[in-house]
Order: sequence, then C-alpha cells, then structure tokens
Amino acid sequence: MKFQIEDVTVYFPYDHIYPEQHAYMVELKRALDAKGHCLLEMPTGTGKTIALLSLITSYALSKPSSLVKLLYCTRTVHEMEKTLAELKLLHRYQRLHLGDAARTLALGLSSRKNLCINPAVVSAENRDSVDAGCRKLTASWVRALAVENPNIPTCRFYEDYEKAASDAVLPPGVYTLQDLRAFGKEKEWCPYFLARHMVQFANVVVYSYQYLLDPKVAGIISKEMQRESVVVFDEAHNIDNVCIEALSVSVRRQTLEGATRNLNKMTQEIQRFKNTDAGRLRAEYNRLVDGLAQRGNLPIGDTWLSNPVLPDDILKQAVPGHIRKAESFVSLLRRLVQYLKGRLETENVEKEGPVAFVGSINAQVGIDQKTLRFCYDRLHSLMLTLEITDTDEFLHIQTICDFATLVGTYTRGFSIIIEPFDERMPHIPDPVLQLSCHDASLAIKPVFERFQSVVITSGTLSPIDLYPRLLNFNPVVSRSFTMSLTRDCICPMVLTRGSDQLPVSTKFDLRSDPGVERNYGRLLLEMVSVVPDGIVCFFVSYSYMDGIVNSWNETGILKEIMQHKLVFIETQDVVETTLALDNYRKACDCGRGAVFFSVARGKVAEGIDFDRHYGRLVIMFGVPFQYTLSRILLARLEYLLETFQIKEGDFLTFDALRQAAQCVGRVIRSKADYGMMIFADKRYSRHDKRSKLPGWILSHLRDAHLNLSTDMAVHIAREFLRKMAQPYDKTGGSGKKTLLSQEDLEKVGNGSLGEMLF
Repeated sequence: MKFQIEDVTVYFPYDHIYPEQHAYMVELKRALDAKGHCLLEMPTGTGKTIALLSLITSYALSKPSSLVKLLYCTRTVHEMEKTLAELKLLHRYQRLHLGDAARTLALGLSSRKNLCINPAVVSAENRDSVDAGCRKLTASWVRALAVENPNIPTCRFYEDYEKAASDAVLPPGVYTLQDLRAFGKEKEWCPYFLARHMVQFANVVVYSYQYLLDPKVAGIISKEMQRESVVVFDEAHNIDNVCIEALSVSVRRQTLEGATRNLNKMTQEIQRFKNTDAGRLRAEYNRLVDGLAQRGNLPIGDTWLSNPVLPDDILKQAVPGHIRKAESFVSLLRRLVQYLKGRLETENVEKEGPVAFVGSINAQVGIDQKTLRFCYDRLHSLMLTLEITDTDEFLHIQTICDFATLVGTYTRGFSIIIEPFDERMPHIPDPVLQLSCHDASLAIKPVFERFQSVVITSGTLSPIDLYPRLLNFNPVVSRSFTMSLTRDCICPMVLTRGSDQLPVSTKFDLRSDPGVERNYGRLLLEMVSVVPDGIVCFFVSYSYMDGIVNSWNETGILKEIMQHKLVFIETQDVVETTLALDNYRKACDCGRGAVFFSVARGKVAEGIDFDRHYGRLVIMFGVPFQYTLSRILLARLEYLLETFQIKEGDFLTFDALRQAAQCVGRVIRSKADYGMMIFADKRYSRHDKRSKLPGWILSHLRDAHLNLSTDMAVHIAREFLRKMAQPYDKTGGSGKKTLLSQEDLEKVGNGSLGEMLF
C-alpha cells in the first residue's frame, strides 16, 4: 500500500498496516524534519524494522536533493540478514511503483570472516586469524614481492578486484552477505574489499554497532560518511554497555607474556632490517621527524585498526623525539610492560584514577603522558615498517598500546582497577588490570555530533527518560508506543508465593532456601502439565541455574518434569547451546513439548525468538540484578551519581528490569501469537520495581494478577489457554481496528482515526 504522511509518499510493502506502525512513522518523520535525534520504544512483534525502513527510504525518495543516507546498526549478523531481507521486499515494491526512479544500493558490511570467499583464508577458526590470513596475501609489500617471485602466494580474488580498478562496482540492488559472496564468486572479486569500497556510495548500509561506536573500527570504516546520514540503532536497550566496552581495556598476565614475545620478535626484525635494509628504518625516522602520519594514504589492504581514542582527542602533533627510533620505542614498551607486570603482583584490590596512574608510571619508569598518547600510532607505523602481516599474533602488544593511549588521553570518566583474583573464585589467583570506562556518553558523542538524526529504538527502553541522561543528549522526540490488539493475547502474571504460601525470591538471603527452590520447582512442574508445546525459563545467572537444577534433580522434581516435556539447557559453549536450541525446536514441532533453561543477559535472552508454539509461556525466576559487588560496577555507579545524579538503586533496578523485559519479550513475535509471562519473585509486586517494565507489558498486567500463588497462576493459565483456542477476527471486528487498509488510512487523513481505534 502507499499513503501520505504530510508531504512524504510512504511505500509500504504489505496490504495492511498496524496503527502503531503508522504512529511510529509519524513520530519518526517529525524527528527527520527537525534534523534531531529521537528515542522510540515500540513493542516487539509489531513490525518496527519495516516501519523504519519504509519511512526513511520513502523520505529519501521524496526529497532527492537532500541526499539522505541510512546507516542501520544491528547487534548480530542474524539481525543484519533479517533487516536486509525486509529491505529486499520493500525495494521490490518501490520498483513496482516507481520503476527506475526507485533504484537504490543497499548492502550489509561485516568482518572478513563473514565475507571472505578464499577457501585457504576463511577456513581459520576465529576472526583474528582470518584477518591475519587475508593480510598475509593482500599487504602491499607481499604483492610487490609476488610480482618478482611468482611462487609467493597472493589472493586471486583481491588481485582481480584491484585489476578491475574503477570498474569494480556493485550494480544497484539490495545485497545480503550471501548475495555479496555470490556476486564476488561470479565476478571473482573480493566481496569484503568491494563492500568496503561501495559503502561510501550506498544509500543504505546495514552493519554492526562497533562500526560506529568503537573508535578503532569507526576510524577506518565510517569516517567517510556524510553528515546528512540518518543513523538507526536497532534493539538499542543495551547501547550504554556497548559504548562502555568500546573504550575499556583489560590486561592479564597472558597479555603481558604475549606482549614480551611480540617485543622480542620485533627486536629480531629490527636487527634483520638493520643488516639488510637499513634505509627503511631511516626513512621511517625521517618521516616521523617531518611529522607525517602514515594513515591518510595507505593502500586499502594495509589499513589496520585505527586509534582507540575518539577522533577529536587524537593529538595532531609530531611524534616525540625519543620514540622516533625503532629501538628506543621498543625499549620504552619493555619498560611499560615491566611496570604493568609489577602492578599485577598485588595482593589487594587497588583502584586509581588515570591521572594518579600516569603520575606513577612517570615516577617509576619515566614515561610521560604525552608519550603514552602516541603509543598506538607509533606501534602502527612500526608494524608497517617491519612489514608484519600475522597481526593475530601481535594482538597482545596492541592491547598494551591501546591501554597506554587511552590512559594517557582521558582524565575523567575512567578508573584503573587491579584485582588479584575473581571474587567468585578467590582461591584461584587470576590478576587482572582493567581500564574501565564509566561514561557511555563518551563513545556515542561523536555520532550525535556528526550525523543530523540518530534514532535509538527497541522493544524495551523503559524508563525512557533515563537514556538521555546516560548518553547525555537531547532527543527532539521521545515516545513509547503501546500494542493495539484484537484480543488479550499477552498474559503477564506476578507470582509472589508458592502453593504453601511461602514467599519466593532470588534475594541473596532467600535464594538457597530449600523452600524457595522447592516452590520454583513445583511452579514449573504444575505449568508443564497445563501448558502445551514450548516453555522457556530464565534464571538470574549460570551459577544459580546450575545450583537449582541440581537440587531439583536430587529431590526428583526434574524427573517428574521430564515425564511431561523434554528439558534443554543453555551453556556457555555456543555450539552446545545451538544444538540444544535445534533439538528444543524439534521437540516442540513433533508435539512432545519441551522446556528450555536459559540465563538472563545470555546469548539466548538477547537474540533468539521463541515465537508461536516455541514459546507459550516464559518464566522469569527472580530479578536479574548485576553482580553488585563487582568493583567495576561500583566505580561506574559512583561516577553516575557524581556526574549525572543518577542514584545507585535507580540504575540497578532500571538495568535489571530492562533485562527481565528483554527475556519475557521473546515470546510475542506477532499479533496472531499468544503467550504468558510469569515474573516469579515477590519483589515484582512492589510498585517501584514493576513500574519500570515497558508500557505494553504493564497495560496487560491486571491488578488481580499481581500477588499470585502457584495454584492461582495455574488456574489463570488454564482459563487463558482455553480463551486463546477460540477463533477470532484478525482485523478487529469488535469495533476496534488493529489492521488498517489503504482506505482506512485515507479516512485518517480526514481525522477519524481516533473513532476507529477506540
């Protein structure tokens, strides 16, 4: 269908649209017109992605002079592929109406691991090895040697791509990662470098958060993007954590040992060059004297990660004199590594600010703040001079230089925390030195400043007023949408006590109480006998899940559960979990029914959908608070209180409830779907906790369902499932419209939408 929103003709590839999608588009258009940033919370399963894509691409088509480019950021490759598939459908529909005027170029960009088609390289087990394998075949000096000696291996796909030069372009269309690989194989061009080159010409680019938020990657990939871009962060409820991880570094003993090996190897290489090609080292020295940074004009195959600090904070000066010589720089790094080794020998937990830490480095090993700031760039220059291609082996020294550059650059919003062991396993010495960033607004600030509109959207952004404070920006639109339903297909319940009236909770003083464990087990046992197909259970942590499943096993509850349904468990091993999920789905498909045990904040809670019969009930055992004794978390809470006046309790509750909402939101993936949610903890009945859940869950939570015991919950579940089994009218025949056709939208233009919806 196509319809007008003010002066924009919106092309929407389906025959009907949900009222909240229409409202979402109206708000989004307001933000684009105002050239400002916006926060939009939209319930899961209401077609958020297609609403975003169709409005922004239609907006660009209706204003061809404005050159609007869409940068769509997702968290996982799976989400990227889903977004591109929706975009394909939309593009086909726009071509149908507009012909060639709707031609567009849209592509996904991912790491070499997901795009490489050279079988010798892509077979390596992890991402760093694939990157290094690629560099060994495509670095400019390797290719120069291969010209003289044909036995030196190069990558034929990269060579053909380079030969094609300006002819190597992607024709207009929408390309998923699969399509890019297929196109690369057909033309025998390297899809990774082709995609990297085409990103600056594309109208829509779909890639990972890191490509914009992590300065090391953004400095290479995203620095070309024009200001008129619209940036969308989808599923952005955890965006503050992504920003913080982008600027944090942790150093362990293994890192320091690896760095020492790297430095020994570099010393040998420097010696070798001195004997064979001293001119190279001298040329580098002269270049550094002239202050020429080597970043600007590198061949694309040689570019390595960019500087770890934000673009505005990079020093635009010549490298200090005492580290221009290669040997001097390596010996300085040795002193730094030695100093860090000494700091890791501590028996107690230590916490310091960057200023004190840099002062202590200067006092003990004579390295000042300015020199630290140049470590990363100087290392990068040296690795190119020494023609090092196996970058995966040099990750350790790179981490040390990351650390040095960040600690030398930032004085506020960071702490250095040294812990001699993990508090959860105090008998195992595992010292770690962490430079942890506490201020999420640092990493995202350049994005807000550079691009005219940034859209932050997710199914769980409640309470929505906390995000502008955490990320330090002023949204022009901030709105939370509810779900319009023809029938009450969501049934949230708060369970506060077992059948024996004992309260249930995962509070620290109650969690290992046998009565609580027994009541949780009884609740699940009762539910597996009533609810058909799939049930998903979320626990607060892996250790708690292990403990409670063991106790259920000893008391025989697990055996009784297994008589009704099969049980599958998420582990920390990705392969095992994937296998468990596949078999869980098989068990649901064949009618045997299954229960899946998972962990809040785990992989499954973030990205796997349990729609239709794969999730008829989700039980959240407890409130998933972070580990509150973690030194890093405590330092961050202190900083949030001082800088943004966000109270400790407010932040912890907000963080726990967004995780809980994310877990239970997995069961509803469309309006025809139905499911129940049980929050099994007495703390959810308190208003201050409950009110932080998203509006679309709260609007279905009745007062009668706020303080249930197990037997009452079973009774409600039976009634609900019986009601859901009845036939119903999908468009909303009972006078409440939940699917709008084109005619309905034309009536909206005459201002009668309110009558149709309510």
